[in-house]
Amino acid sequence: MGLPNINIEFKTTAAAAIKRSQKGTVAIILKDAATTAQGMHVLTNVTQIPAALGTLNKDYISRTFLGYVHPPRKVLVYVLPDTAENLAAALNYLATQTFDYVVGPLDCDAAEATEIASWVAAQRANGLTPKTVLPHKAEDSEAVVNFTTSGIQVGTATYDASGYCSRIAGLIAGTPLTISCTYAPLPEVTDVARLAKADMDTAIDRGEFIIFHDSEKVKVGRGVNSLQTSNPDKGEIFKKIKIVEAVDMIRNDIKMTAQDNYIGKYANSYDNKCLLITAISGYFAQLELDGILQPGTSSVGIDTEAQEAYLQSAGVDTSALSEQDIKEANTGDKVYLKASIKILDAIEDIDLDIVI
Repeated sequence: MGLPNINIEFKTTAAAAIKRSQKGTVAIILKDAATTAQGMHVLTNVTQIPAALGTLNKDYISRTFLGYVHPPRKVLVYVLPDTAENLAAALNYLATQTFDYVVGPLDCDAAEATEIASWVAAQRANGLTPKTVLPHKAEDSEAVVNFTTSGIQVGTATYDASGYCSRIAGLIAGTPLTISCTYAPLPEVTDVARLAKADMDTAIDRGEFIIFHDSEKVKVGRGVNSLQTSNPDKGEIFKKIKIVEAVDMIRNDIKMTAQDNYIGKYANSYDNKCLLITAISGYFAQLELDGILQPGTSSVGIDTEAQEAYLQSAGVDTSALSEQDIKEANTGDKVYLKASIKILDAIEDIDLDIVI
């Protein structure tokens, strides 16, 4: 009777959302000569890094676990032969995995960065939510973090942007959704290539993710992705990593919970759609309590425009139908909902007048 378990599942999902948002998952594609290490590895700490890997690759993985507020929940490592001509085998495997960010090999070149960016775009076009950190990749995409800092000094070693993409992905994955990674410190880094403030501002405005030395320590400039072109569906706020993280989590939560607990399990009647809407509203309410959504601004209901378009495509004359008629109409196995939410942004720009 009714749809009680839908409501329970959404409440459970919402309760787990804040816990999940504390730690993300990073996928790393490596090239290594060690034949015994090739294939997929699932790591939850640095002690699980395959011993057969080369030292530089081990260090590349280790940096991922440095994280920020937390280390990543886990790191997926797919090892290709060092002679691999492309990353296709790794990307094909990762298409069956769930993760937040994917990074290329330690020395990721322009062709490999393009291959990863194209793969991420294709996955997102299919409703999935992977993102990537790539070196010097101005992709104009909310799913691509364009890391451009060079001269990264750690101890006696110096890294370019590609060698530190895993570290940046781990830092972002270790940033809770309730805060931003802006000004996140990288305590192991002693120096980076210095830029004037005007040049740093210009880089950030171009959608570059940079780290800089503030005269005391090295830290993140601003938590932005490479998105440059905004539109009514994807405004300026989508240039911020924090916002995209929250949108992706919410979209995925709703889709997966509805698929697992509603689609194919209940008659797609108007009453059952209303129960599904009520369950999603409860999910939003919990995210408001958790500080991810702005309280009192979330809503969800039947998308009458999409529903009417479906009816018309099925040959139904909708000219005489009321809005309520359209809401209650039979839509076969399709569910058309429309939600409105306001994600709480982290405080980043503060103007203070100080009189001393």
